Amino acid sequence: MAKCLVVPHSYSYSYCCYRRNSSSTRNRKAPPQQHQLNSLAAGAGTLFSVTTSSNSYSTPLNLQRRRILSALESDVPHPLHQGSAKLKSSESFEQWDSWTAKFSGASNIPFLLLQMPQIILNAQNLMAGNKAALLAVPWLGMFTGLLGNLSLLSYFAKKREKEAIVVQTLGVVSLYTVFAQLSLAEAMPLPYFVITSIVVATGLILNFLNYFNFLNPGVWLFWEDFITVGGLSVLPQIMWSTFVPYIPSSIVPGALAFVLAVAAVIMARMGKLSSEGTKFVRSISGWTATLLFMWMPVSQMWTNFLNPDNIKGLSAVSMLLAMIGNGLMIPRALFIRDFMWFTGSSWASFFYGYGNIVALYWFNSISKEFFLAATAGLFLWIGMALWRDAVVYGYSSPLTSLKELVSGS
Repeated sequence: MAKCLVVPHSYSYSYCCYRRNSSSTRNRKAPPQQHQLNSLAAGAGTLFSVTTSSNSYSTPLNLQRRRILSALESDVPHPLHQGSAKLKSSESFEQWDSWTAKFSGASNIPFLLLQMPQIILNAQNLMAGNKAALLAVPWLGMFTGLLGNLSLLSYFAKKREKEAIVVQTLGVVSLYTVFAQLSLAEAMPLPYFVITSIVVATGLILNFLNYFNFLNPGVWLFWEDFITVGGLSVLPQIMWSTFVPYIPSSIVPGALAFVLAVAAVIMARMGKLSSEGTKFVRSISGWTATLLFMWMPVSQMWTNFLNPDNIKGLSAVSMLLAMIGNGLMIPRALFIRDFMWFTGSSWASFFYGYGNIVALYWFNSISKEFFLAATAGLFLWIGMALWRDAVVYGYSSPLTSLKELVSGS
């Protein structure tokens, strides 16, 4: 009998907002007051940098208040968030900075483990001649995930965040591997595979050229416009399709969003929008990718509600890996005060990973010990991240960190 394992695409999300050198330990410093910012260059494609007059410090510092990254500027390279509170010690700040970046990089492990079973099983079916088994793999839904990964890869490449680039590149490569297997099994039409190959190759080349400052800003802006239109067109269509057949099947949501996205991009290019409007358009690609992945648990919960018996088909280990992978990113998102990244990672960890573990336990598909271990692990991890962040920033309560994250002040 043909075998087929359909593993949901993993949600992976991470970024940092300052440039690094080759040594991660050396360059993750708590920026002293002597650090001076270069003037911020305006215009799309411009990369910002931070210069320092000294690379050493020995005493706790009163850090200057610097402008906190707002949601509309989340795709703009920006120096590490600084508050007005005293740091308890510059060494602890540096150490936590380094650890949070390592946690983000470590998320590659659970995400890789989440993707490999599908790839291995597809290869086994191909070698056994069971091409029909690959017909059950939803390549159209996976293409949506691929578009999300490419959008986030572009977002993080602009940030110069190495760990995040690796996470998203891994997602793109693993999904493309599945597409290649589906094409060999004739489960994916060849013209669609050729288009997918062109998009993937173009996206990877442009992102890495931009990372190393070899790309013309005009070309990068065109790519950003492409993923903005693509992401904004796909998101409402996916949301609409979730509730079919309870609502009529239609392409109107996607078509309407496509028209609006093209109009917004053209108006931004022609300077017809305000500065805030232009910022909004430029931030759409990152937010649509985030919302696209955030919709995955909503879709899964809706499916579980309609067909409770299907919950037994979910893999508890896959849900645990999704929870762990996204949970590893939460401390970094909180530390650098990035609301978009924190929202996406927290949502995926709690509602996609842990939410499905709760559903599995509710329907007696996992043991009580498994559920309690997952619950304790997640909440202890989040509690530790909140507590440690408050300590290194010198705050008396973790709620202060969350207030800064949400309100930007």
